[in-house]
This record gives sequence, C-alpha cells and structure tokens, in this order.
Amino acid sequence: MSSETPSQKPRVAVVFGGRSSEHAISVVTAGAVLAAIDREKYDVLPIGITTDGRWVLTADAPERMAITDRKLPDVAELSESAEGAVVLPVDPTSREVVYSEPGAVPKALGEVDVVFPVLHGPYGEDGTLQGLLELSGVPYVGSGVLASAVGQDKDYMKRVFTSFGLPVGPYEVVRPREWEQDPAAARKKIVDFAGEHGWPLFVKPARAGSSMGITKVDDVSGLDAAVEEARRHDPKIIVESLLTGREIECGVLEFEDGPRASVPAEIPPVSDHSFYDFEAKYIDSAAGLVPAPLTGEQTARVQELAVAAFEAASCEGLVRADFFLQDDGEFVINEINTLPGFTPISMYPRMWQETGVSYPELVDRLIQAALRRSTGLR
Repeated sequence: MSSETPSQKPRVAVVFGGRSSEHAISVVTAGAVLAAIDREKYDVLPIGITTDGRWVLTADAPERMAITDRKLPDVAELSESAEGAVVLPVDPTSREVVYSEPGAVPKALGEVDVVFPVLHGPYGEDGTLQGLLELSGVPYVGSGVLASAVGQDKDYMKRVFTSFGLPVGPYEVVRPREWEQDPAAARKKIVDFAGEHGWPLFVKPARAGSSMGITKVDDVSGLDAAVEEARRHDPKIIVESLLTGREIECGVLEFEDGPRASVPAEIPPVSDHSFYDFEAKYIDSAAGLVPAPLTGEQTARVQELAVAAFEAASCEGLVRADFFLQDDGEFVINEINTLPGFTPISMYPRMWQETGVSYPELVDRLIQAALRRSTGLR
C-alpha cells in the first residue's frame, strides 16, 4: 500500500480480456469476479486488455460483461476511451498505475496492491502476464511463471505429469516446423499413432483452452482440416486418443495450510455436441453433476491426484484438474487449468460452493493468498 495512506483498503486490479481466442470468456469471468469482490474490504480497478493488446480503463459494470442473447462481450465495448491506455511501470519500487491519452498529461491512478488476472489462454494464463507482474513487483492471484506456462502447454504439462508418475493418456505432438516443412511426414506420424491407438482422435492446439480449435477426427479424411483448425489457434498441435469413460473434474484451492481439493464434479455426455466444446460450456450451459456420483474411494483418489497435479506443476492459488474415469476404474489426468473459468456456470466455483466455500469467499481467499505471497523466488 501507499505509505501516505496506510489505512487504505487493499487495491485489487482485475485484469481481463486479452489477445487470445478466449477473450470473451475472460470478460464474462471478470464480470462475475467484479460482482463478487467485497467493496467494503477492497478497492477495485477494472483493467481490460483489447484483442490487439492495448490496456484500457473499463467501466466497473459487471452486468455489461455477460453473454446476452448468445452475443459475446468485448473489452473494446467497455473501454472508457478509444485511445487512452493504462501503463503498469516495470519498476518494483513503485506500483503506481498510470493512465495516458494522446495530447494529455498522464494521470496517476494510484498504487495497486494485488492483481487478479482473469485472462484465459495465451498472453495471460501462460506465464507472460505473470512475468510482467514479477518484474513490476506486484503480487497476483494464481500460479507463477513456470506453472502457468506448464499449465498452458499440453505437451509439457503431460511430460511433467509423467515424470511425477501421474497417469496420462496416449498422445502425440506435431511441432510447427514438422507440419510446415514436411506435412506428409507429419500426417504419417498422426496416422501411425491412430494405427496404434485407434480412431477417432482429438486434434487440439497445444496451448489453447475453453475447447477452442479442437476437432474430433473419425478417419484420415478429416485429418488435414482438423490440423489446420488447431493451427489457427496454435502452430503446435497435440493429438490425443479417445479415452472412454466418465469426465470428472476436481478443484484445488490454496488454503493457509496448503492446497486442498474440492468435491469432484462429473461432465455428463452432451447430447447436441460431439464433445464438451466451447458452445456446450459457455453458450448452451451444459449441466455438470456436482458432486459427481462416485464412491468414497473414487472421490478420495481423484482428490489425491488433483492435489498431486497441483504440486507437480508447482501451482499456486487455484487449479481445476480434469480427469477421465476409465471403464477399468482407473483415473487418467487429461489436463489442468491454472486460471479456470469463473463464469456463473463454471465448474470450479460450483465445486467449491458444494464443498462449503461460497463464490465471494472463494474470490476473497484467492486475493488473500496472493497478498500473503511475495513476488520473485518463493
């Protein structure tokens, strides 16, 4: 806090939007977080990042950040100025946020005590924003640079999990130069993988979320189109075999004594979608089962694996861990999300609500955990 105002409430900058394909979902998440922050306990500064990367002041108007009539919100529509920009100085001795407009004297907006980033995908969830905040010396909600990067990159995420003995499903990675320089060889690599593990396959961007760019491929005829769709979001793609079984999710939250797991949830098969895709998650509001109908032993096992994944990737704050409960009774971890969705229908807050942590308390715990931590090595 500023030395001149020692009694001032902690100031939370909620940063949202961003340059990834998950821009709109980040705006929706920000609306829910802004509505939940206790204004008697914290001062709030909403900062949006446009799709072209400009940091802007936005209206503190959660009601304008929702999906309305299937229309997705956008930071540009919330910006208080078409030209003004917010600057967070890369100076650990000052947390002063500055606002500038062309032809005007820059205006100091005051110091920020903690940043609550609700950006999903590249340029926000992947360690890039976290690195900027480390350089600026500003504490922030969620995982640090390494864990954020690992959590965003499904290739290295699976490598980390494997090294810690966590169960992962079969996968293959096609790197950018492989497809660009010798697409025939890259295609053969995928077809050989299918020959070993069977069709259908899921072709995914290696570093995207919210089920963006994912295609279920039933045979080789649909492969090239699926690869190009994934590459629209990320030049590196990952190919996964179909895992039969139930989709189970579990939340992890950092408490004062360490990470704890929530009750798990189950994502039932979605009748109008071939898998749990973007539309099913955010537009059509697929209803997850909370808590998941599991045995006590199964619940304990998935909670154990979720915390183990949190620790394996050196996560902080929060994680949603996604699993498949296979027909043989074994769990396989699919992925973790270091900044999972916080929309009103998102599974992470619903799981914690069922565990006994309300949405406002969840937001408060995340802010308090960030304020307890220092930036830098820890």
